Amino acid sequence: MAFVRLLALFLFHMSLVGCQHTQTSQQASSSPGEQTPLGTDSLSFPWSRLRLPRYIVPLHYRLLLHPNMTNLSFTGSVQIQIDVQNNTNWVVLHSKGLQISKATILNENFAHLSDQVLPVLHNPSHEQIGIFSPRVLSSGQKYFLYMEFGAELADGFYGFYKSTYRTSTGETRTLASTHFEPTSARMAFPCFDEPVFKANFSVRIRRSAEYISLSNMPIVKTVEVNDGLLEDRFAASVKMSTYLVAFVISDFKSITATTSSGVQVSIYAVPQKWLQTHYALEVAVKMLDFYEEYFNIRYPLPKQDLIAIPDFQSGAMENWGLTTYRETSLLFDPLTSSVSDKLWVTMVIGHELAHQWFGNLVTMEWWNDIWLNEGFARYMEYISVEATYPDLKVEEYLLHTCFAAVGHDSLNSSRPISSPAENPTQIKEMFDTVSYDKGACVLHMLRHFLTDDVFQSGIVRYLRKYSYKNAHNQDLWDSLSNYLFAGEHLNLTAMMNTWTLQKGIPVVSVTRKGPRLLLRQERFLKTVLPSDPVWPTFFLWHIPLTYKTDVSSTVHRHLMTTQTDSIHVGEDVSWVKVNSDMTGYYVVHYEDGGWDEMTKLLRENHTALSYKDRTHLIHNAFQLVTAGHLPVNKALDLIGYLRLEKHTVPLLQGLGYLEYFYRMIEKRNEPELSQNLGMYILRFFRAVIDQQTWSDNGTVSERRLRSEVLSLACHLDDPPCLERARQSFKDWLQSNGTLNLPTDVAETVFSVGAQDDHGWASLLHTYNISLSAAQKQKILFALTCSRNTSKLERLLELGLEGKVIRSQDLSSLILMVARNPQGHHLAWNFVKKNWDTLVEKFQLGSFCIRNIIIGTTGQFSSPEELAEVQSFFESIKEQASQLRATQVALDNLQKNRGYLKVFLIILCVFIWKLLTLLER
Repeated sequence: MAFVRLLALFLFHMSLVGCQHTQTSQQASSSPGEQTPLGTDSLSFPWSRLRLPRYIVPLHYRLLLHPNMTNLSFTGSVQIQIDVQNNTNWVVLHSKGLQISKATILNENFAHLSDQVLPVLHNPSHEQIGIFSPRVLSSGQKYFLYMEFGAELADGFYGFYKSTYRTSTGETRTLASTHFEPTSARMAFPCFDEPVFKANFSVRIRRSAEYISLSNMPIVKTVEVNDGLLEDRFAASVKMSTYLVAFVISDFKSITATTSSGVQVSIYAVPQKWLQTHYALEVAVKMLDFYEEYFNIRYPLPKQDLIAIPDFQSGAMENWGLTTYRETSLLFDPLTSSVSDKLWVTMVIGHELAHQWFGNLVTMEWWNDIWLNEGFARYMEYISVEATYPDLKVEEYLLHTCFAAVGHDSLNSSRPISSPAENPTQIKEMFDTVSYDKGACVLHMLRHFLTDDVFQSGIVRYLRKYSYKNAHNQDLWDSLSNYLFAGEHLNLTAMMNTWTLQKGIPVVSVTRKGPRLLLRQERFLKTVLPSDPVWPTFFLWHIPLTYKTDVSSTVHRHLMTTQTDSIHVGEDVSWVKVNSDMTGYYVVHYEDGGWDEMTKLLRENHTALSYKDRTHLIHNAFQLVTAGHLPVNKALDLIGYLRLEKHTVPLLQGLGYLEYFYRMIEKRNEPELSQNLGMYILRFFRAVIDQQTWSDNGTVSERRLRSEVLSLACHLDDPPCLERARQSFKDWLQSNGTLNLPTDVAETVFSVGAQDDHGWASLLHTYNISLSAAQKQKILFALTCSRNTSKLERLLELGLEGKVIRSQDLSSLILMVARNPQGHHLAWNFVKKNWDTLVEKFQLGSFCIRNIIIGTTGQFSSPEELAEVQSFFESIKEQASQLRATQVALDNLQKNRGYLKVFLIILCVFIWKLLTLLER
């Protein structure tokens, strides 16, 4: 009889496995109410897909967690109300690294469906568990899935993980925090860990009296469980995705204020950094007020907590009602934080609070459209900060966001904004320059094309329609599509699909022919030349062109939807500047003497163009040089006008390209060439350098220019710069670190001071005891400027150890060392040697791993270096094949190799040009 039962059970489960490949569900063969005997040994995992079946939908989680802060583990239980939409015996959901000690299923009356312990099957490769019910779960019915579980608090930065900080007396204290995006809620509790499975969450957390606990919602009440153990019970959340759930157990202090609509805003930090929280509170209150008005939708929670976590991999995370931050992204110390630090904190808070609407209220249906979250939040940083803190001049930074996107998008290894992503590694890789920066720049282009009012009303319509739901690309275009252009209905879907569903960026070639402007578009690529057989010919964009002329202040608009096109501009127009203020996401190439016209205009009357247009011209010219479209002398002619330039942004753009040339030579170990080039750069920008003061005076733009110019001048061994920096460092040392250096030049002073043994050791000591994350960041950069390779090796080992230099800073430390000519190959060898450890710390596909791969190889150019990188990627083939970053790295290498072929010619022309310009 037992054999017959086993055989029947086996056949039943084979029928389940046989239908698991259908899109809908596994249909149970038993009738509702019929109970099948358990036989755990004969069960096989019932689901083969990476994504969960859709026929069981979670409605409400009741979650209890008890972290033990002594042995760094946690136990918990979860009761999930589920809605069953097809008959089945199986519940499949996510779990990773959890020990499930008990599982049971109850009906709506809380009666157990079985008096036996339910079998839990694990599929670790898919991070899933399957729970078998002997009684069929009936379609149209609701049930309660109850589980008890436990695990260690995670090492690293994902899931429910431990963090530490050191008090001013040297005591180490521990806290527990969460980071679930994109696929790590399953590390804290069993759940349906996909964004489409939105549910309500009721959280309870047990703690001892010396700690506080925070979660998405406010505490309703706290009860004593036993022996001083307290249980905080939080209000039920709004409907949201699992990746937005959060909880923190710590002994932090906070400050609180209230928005004009009554939302309670609190900033939390370690107790000794409490005084650094005041600026963030001011920003958060202003930002919430701004967003409520801009979106015309009330913030739906009663509170918003912002908390600075000492160990945090990314910049911040938008958990609904409990946003978590790296300390450098939230804390501001007026004595050690620069104006750039202030802007960064303001923008990150603006980004995370924008997510409370874009991402939290309306969530992408799947991770392929993560740009709907991140592109919008990145763009709203600029809109919100410009509205709330106009003195920070945030609009000057949007250009650089788009320049970063162009740099990535002009490689063949780029990807469409909306791209397939299935496994956790692929999903993590979606959080990249394309989703954030290109997404923001495409939205910027769309806003300027549709006009502010149309854009704003469209996104409000989108947010209202899909509140507490999920959306995808098409839903956004539908919400924005009520728009006429040139008297006709605009097919916005057709237009925007060319920007989101194909990779790359167009270059629009412009030729003047009498009264007409002839236009031609093609894909802009740096790694493939037009003569190459694989040159792409199948790319076409619907480009919303804008242009200005000398005869009118009007910005003209034209939609280019074909490979070639033309515009009537008139005979009396002497110049045309295409892509006004770089509101469009495309490169412009002025053919047939067009660049000479632009150069002449800048020399004779550069203020006829806006600072954005001047910056855009410089950027486009040098981009075209690196892609082989424009001779380098044309780009160098263009920046000759910079001696007349007064605005920070174009000055820094031109200076940035000269610095790029210099650093390329520096890394080629050509001391005579680099010395000559450095001397010429100093002569060319002498007037700008001499105008700088070693203070924190001036506008935000002036202070930013000061930081950049003096940093480069000292790096180029400018005697006056070095003398002033050495004296300032000496004064700082003699004060025993109590002297507060001007924040704009502190990093430069530290970098010069780090060049001798005593200065370097003093800085490392200060780094170890400093309570300012901003100051620590400046000191760490200075330490990596040492020319002593043994010191650089020591820094890398300290970063790997994770005590003096936290593991969260290791990836940026590696990049800083790689930027140093003496640390260039040192950093790469460190990555190869410690690859497995780095992947374990940061997880494959994370932005840290991506930055390490691309950053350490970014300046390689020789055939030997290419072979070495290819050999290493081959040795980690299984991992490398999952990473788009390895292709980006190889693309960069190919680009650099092509560039190196003409490098010496360019250098000779460059130095000759500089001499010519200086003699004028």
